[in-house]
Amino acid sequence: MKILIAGDGKLGSTIARQLSSEGYDITLIDRNPAVLEATMEHYDVITIEGNAATMPVLRQAGVDEADLLIAVMGEDELNLLSCMTAHAMNPSIHTIARIRDPEYAEQAYSMREDFALSLVVNPEKHAAHEIERLLKYPGFLKYDSFARGRIDIVELKISEDSKLKDVSLQNLSNIVNTQVLVVAVMRDGKVIAGPDGSLVLEEGDDIYVAASRENLTSLLHNIGIIKKKTKHVLIVGGGKLSYYLSQMLVKDGLGVEIIERNPQRCLELADAIPGATVVQGDASSTEFLEGEGLSDTDAFVTLTGLDELNIILSLYGYKKKVSQIITKVSRVDYGAVISDLPIGSVISPKELCCSNIVRYVRAMRNQKGAALTVHSIAEGQAEAVEFIVDENTRHVGEELRNIPTKKNTLIGGITRGSHSEIPNGLSSFEVGDSVVVICSGDTVLYSLNDIFDD
Repeated sequence: MKILIAGDGKLGSTIARQLSSEGYDITLIDRNPAVLEATMEHYDVITIEGNAATMPVLRQAGVDEADLLIAVMGEDELNLLSCMTAHAMNPSIHTIARIRDPEYAEQAYSMREDFALSLVVNPEKHAAHEIERLLKYPGFLKYDSFARGRIDIVELKISEDSKLKDVSLQNLSNIVNTQVLVVAVMRDGKVIAGPDGSLVLEEGDDIYVAASRENLTSLLHNIGIIKKKTKHVLIVGGGKLSYYLSQMLVKDGLGVEIIERNPQRCLELADAIPGATVVQGDASSTEFLEGEGLSDTDAFVTLTGLDELNIILSLYGYKKKVSQIITKVSRVDYGAVISDLPIGSVISPKELCCSNIVRYVRAMRNQKGAALTVHSIAEGQAEAVEFIVDENTRHVGEELRNIPTKKNTLIGGITRGSHSEIPNGLSSFEVGDSVVVICSGDTVLYSLNDIFDD
């Protein structure tokens, strides 16, 4: 499959990294030759220098033979124009555009046929939904939903005083006293996907647990992680992500305060989100943060445009014993560096958006049995993928204990109608069921049949 990526910024390079690793034919277009050269050194891609919204550049990139254009340039208008131009030159091409500006969001979605858009992605809005969900379930570092919210995979840290420390997975049920399944463990920077019952949990492990939604509260209570309900959120940074998140939180009835340095942006936010308190000031000043009640807030969310500042601010929030901390990080290569830092939940809008695009690309490649949902977990070293069982799926009706599966793959959830279960060896799946599969990052699943080892 031939894919054009317009824009070699952080998101463009993240998409190029993922798709080139899966063997797709990638051509990357950008105006900056230095950026393109750096990308070529790391990934197996072709690069074209120029404006991807113009016909000559698209023609040079081979738009006539391309299957997909992913437009993620810095300006929404250029992304729209690039998709429209590509479609005019090749009516059969699929197009994906990043649209970030709130003023364009509704328009781009409702007029996507007029703009020749197959898919519209908004990294900031997607990340806002992720943060909102984490704030509703304090205690989890990460929270991914499947089967329309009936099955969740959450991330927990094994601390020094955790009830799960030194417990083997086969004895886990005696502690948690509810139905859950550990689907992956991150230890010393490496992931163990589909760990067996003999694995003993150690201090510092990040564990990824599959559970039905009704069991999540019981899980937190039974292992002693009882967090008070979030009522007030302090947000640093007034960008697009803060705008989307604040709108959601105000609608949820939470108290929201936004700290933003730029006076003009403060006025814009105050006018756009009347239910939030907007304060102009420098959040890098510890005295200023204390004056704004950092120590008394329920949740501290750092969303500035600088990863380093977000990390430092979150470390200070941890020092002041803020109950819940959420940190935005844009650079995907920071994962190993910050994994052991006490900065709470780490959110990467770029990674979330990349997962949506990867799911769409895989569906194009494999129209029948394609993934419904794809979530990257364990710092990108593993994936949780949701499939619908169809008439082409093998081993329908067989007990899981009798089905040969590939190494580092695990079925973490089965949903049939309104009923969801965390499976055991006696479980089985039927046509129409939703099945959640966890696999290591070097395994690419295009259909559910890809997990079977026969």
